[in-house]
Amino acid sequence: MMDVLKKVPVREQDAKERAANFEEVCLGYDEAEARQEAERCINCKNAQCVKGCPVAINIPGFIEKVKEGDMAQAYRIISESSALPAVCGRVCPQESQCEGKCIRGIKGEPIAIGKLERYVADWARENGLKPQEAAEKKGKKVAVIGSGPAGLTCAGDLAKMGYEVTIFEALHEPGGVLVYGIPEFRLPKQDVVAREIENVKALGVRIETNVVVGKSVTIDSLMEDEGFDAVFIGSGAGLPKFMGIPGENANGVFSANEYLTRSNLMKAFDGDAETPIMQSRKVAVVGGGNVAMDAARTALRLGAEVHIVYRRSEEELPARVEEVHHAKEEGIQFDLLTNPVEILSDENGWVKGMKCIRMELGEPDASGRRRPVEIPGSEFTMELDTVIMSLGTSPNPLISSTTEGLETDKWKCIVADEADGRTTKEGVYAGGDAVTGAATVILAMGAGKAAAKGIDEYLSGK
Repeated sequence: MMDVLKKVPVREQDAKERAANFEEVCLGYDEAEARQEAERCINCKNAQCVKGCPVAINIPGFIEKVKEGDMAQAYRIISESSALPAVCGRVCPQESQCEGKCIRGIKGEPIAIGKLERYVADWARENGLKPQEAAEKKGKKVAVIGSGPAGLTCAGDLAKMGYEVTIFEALHEPGGVLVYGIPEFRLPKQDVVAREIENVKALGVRIETNVVVGKSVTIDSLMEDEGFDAVFIGSGAGLPKFMGIPGENANGVFSANEYLTRSNLMKAFDGDAETPIMQSRKVAVVGGGNVAMDAARTALRLGAEVHIVYRRSEEELPARVEEVHHAKEEGIQFDLLTNPVEILSDENGWVKGMKCIRMELGEPDASGRRRPVEIPGSEFTMELDTVIMSLGTSPNPLISSTTEGLETDKWKCIVADEADGRTTKEGVYAGGDAVTGAATVILAMGAGKAAAKGIDEYLSGK
């Protein structure tokens, strides 16, 4: 008999094996498992899970179709709201969003909504299902800057409404953070990301790569010279932050952004690739978010002993519980309540160690988390050859500094209305990390969705 209070377990690659390869860790459900998990859903009338989803997928509706075995209809229901279901099923923090609100989760484990979404999206891909292009065209053009989750979602939604959409991407491959930031073992690039991007193109969206808006073209020139009626900025937050401690400019200190971009986008994890990556023996990753886990698990697979150095305790780790669990299973060591104070280098300027101090938690700070306080006299040195700083990112000021009338805040984030993405410049909308600073894929998608609606209202009124 099935225990309805417990999730159907999901198969994963063995921890020892996967620590030495870049293949996907989570193997997902098969049809029988997916239908069995869907049976646990009680199809609430007032579904709280939908309220927890930033793109408001009709979750009970698609799960009902999975129960019936009608995967094509389940995919159509998801696609009404989400342009990237195979991505979201893998990387969304469901535990704090849809699954966090699941009624079934009050007395037992919530429905594995993310794993079901992933199953349906993968089924659709394997069976060649594609979204449909809009039958009626509106005869208006919209430029989308950035092909990450915010840009792809905004472009997809506008294309479905009948707008002619062109995405301008600065890098040589579309996908934004999905291709440069998230490792292959969490999000396969060819099988998942590239296919989802093809689906957006199937809606009629054009993508131009190697276009740096703010350099080769400006927002004003797109609107005045190239005839775009509106612009959406979804350029993300690619500028890394550092600690500002002595020795941080030593050779062998990386931002997580650079390290992951080398590995993910430029395939440096593949021995035959032309992009070099540090062949480290012992690595410290400073930070405790999902990006820190991604960098640590990448360094481990490249053959290093890896330590996560984080100044608070495990309870305060911002990374997803699943990511922390996977990292520990793979053998990554957690040095918690530890803060770096100086990076030490040898006579040739290469990292040889990191001086740290032990911390204890004091009173809560403005974020509600207990503030870490140094323990006097507790300094010690870790011997290392690589330090990866994973302390968050902020938006690159290139677009805002070359666009008159576009207001930014003190963090260089673009000021935009949360409800519709409207900025201080007429016809220009923005969303995702360029507005909020580094956040999640699904929140960026939610912002792209809101802006598409805002742009449609703006252009319909013209």
